[in-house]
Amino acid sequence: MVSDAIRAVQIGRPSSNRVRVGGSWCTRLAPYDGAGFHVVLTGGCRLLTEDGGTVVLGPGDAVLLPHGAGHVLADVDADPAQTRHAVPFEAWAEGRVPRVQRPGPGEVELLCGKYRLDRSRVHPLLAELPQVIHLPNRVGSHPELRAAIDLLGRELDERRPGACIALPSLLDLLLVYMIRARLDEGASGAWPAVLADPVTSAALRALHTDPAAPWTNERLAEEVGVSRPTLARRFSALVGRPPMAYLTWWRLTLAAELLRGTTDPLGGVARRVGYGTPYALSHAFQREFGVTPGRYRALSAPAAAAATEGPVAAAAAAGAAGGARPSA
Repeated sequence: MVSDAIRAVQIGRPSSNRVRVGGSWCTRLAPYDGAGFHVVLTGGCRLLTEDGGTVVLGPGDAVLLPHGAGHVLADVDADPAQTRHAVPFEAWAEGRVPRVQRPGPGEVELLCGKYRLDRSRVHPLLAELPQVIHLPNRVGSHPELRAAIDLLGRELDERRPGACIALPSLLDLLLVYMIRARLDEGASGAWPAVLADPVTSAALRALHTDPAAPWTNERLAEEVGVSRPTLARRFSALVGRPPMAYLTWWRLTLAAELLRGTTDPLGGVARRVGYGTPYALSHAFQREFGVTPGRYRALSAPAAAAATEGPVAAAAAAGAAGGARPSA
């Protein structure tokens, strides 16, 4: 479910910067149409949110901003006056402005990245996540997340052949593991309850595994092993819409993903998402999105191209001399 929810709204490839800095420093990250993250590889720092919150980050900590909230990163001793003069992150990370306000000890190394998302179709599982998710580096907690962070660190340090393929894949895994870690910690909200309910979660797995199948309420109830009224009652209560309404929403979300990310003809897209004819898909798609599939594809192309052209992991460059600059 987590992987499906991310894949359906992700545009292009993730981008990242690796930064090493010491002394007194402060940088501002503007709100972003997607999700952002930071991993502290060594040292420590502080993250300050726009509503006045502060998150202290130590070695191995990860923080996810699933809605792209603006924030400030600063050294652990930064004062409020200093943060008011924070420099824009892009210029700071690339060395186009001074990174250090005052020299001093306390070096920190960060991996900072972002994922561009189609906010018009965010899955409710992602929509209800909090603005900031802090995942401390605790012994024995979230082993998959720790392994992904370790792999990223090694991949960035060694600059081995194939890094341009390995790094985006690892960054995608990192996002999945951060969201999974949040859910594993007993997060509040509707969707942890959805995934914990055996009937509803089994129905969702069936719909997501084969969305093109000729599903009906009767067939889905039989697949899950409960009566149709039981399925309808539990699914609607937890998910917020009946099973077939959710299936329609999900099929059109997948159709939008295919239109953004492939050159498949409309007939092929229709078959892959469970519509018998291109006309049937076009009619449903226009009713949901307000534009035809062809128009949607044309409008999405520039955004997808821009997301793909961004730096995949500037990191490979930054390790040596305390800087960070984009990689190809």
